[in-house]
Amino acid sequence: MNKRTLESRSVKMSARGVKVFYGENEALHGIDLDILENEVIAFIGPSGCGKSTFLRCLNRMNDTIAGSRVEGLVTLDGNDIYDPALDVVLLRAQVGIVFQKPNPFPKSIYENIAYGPRLHGLARRRAELDDIVESSLRRAGLWDEVKDRLDQPGTGLSGGQQQRLCIARTIAVSPEVILMDEPCSALDPIATGKIEQLIDELSESYTIVMVTHNMQQAARVAHKTAFFHLGELVEMGDTDDIFTNPREQRTHDYITGRFG
Repeated sequence: MNKRTLESRSVKMSARGVKVFYGENEALHGIDLDILENEVIAFIGPSGCGKSTFLRCLNRMNDTIAGSRVEGLVTLDGNDIYDPALDVVLLRAQVGIVFQKPNPFPKSIYENIAYGPRLHGLARRRAELDDIVESSLRRAGLWDEVKDRLDQPGTGLSGGQQQRLCIARTIAVSPEVILMDEPCSALDPIATGKIEQLIDELSESYTIVMVTHNMQQAARVAHKTAFFHLGELVEMGDTDDIFTNPREQRTHDYITGRFG
């Protein structure tokens, strides 16, 4: 997607003054960030800088951590996702997440994909479910590899295939945003290449927000990159600009390897 096309897109998610506390410890300090429709945005920064913490704010995964609390405003299509009346299960279908380590359910490949659509009432007949399973696996680039063994356990796939299965499981419930928390860190280079190609293809239909420690990966796949350090969003901009002409000295020092 070229820069001009991206700039014409509307804001899909927005954060204003977002702070995250774990007990008395303030892990994020007032994050302001807009994420555009069909944008791939990468969060980079050293370990413990807050990038994964912020990612989890975007579908309220921090709610599952005892002692955590979030302040500020996070919106999806202009709606406050921390509204007490909001259905969090529905939110997590709209804003799905793929974790660092592939985590297929201990079920068949078919049932891994079918579980979400069944839960959310997206398919009433078996034929409809079959269509969703096939289409999700095709979009994740996995159909041709597994179509003859859909009844076999998802856990029997290779690591890269398991991660693509988890992506297929996420898109089966028709999300608007896909969060990826270091989706390639446990994969070999060939599997990583397939996931990166998949991210590029999926961005035509979904907004993708990813955390990565691999700056070369961010440079390859992201339209925009945000650099986090010590719980602050230091800088965000077009990926090319962040890597070739950063505005902030801390960004320059990180991408040139002076710390991190």
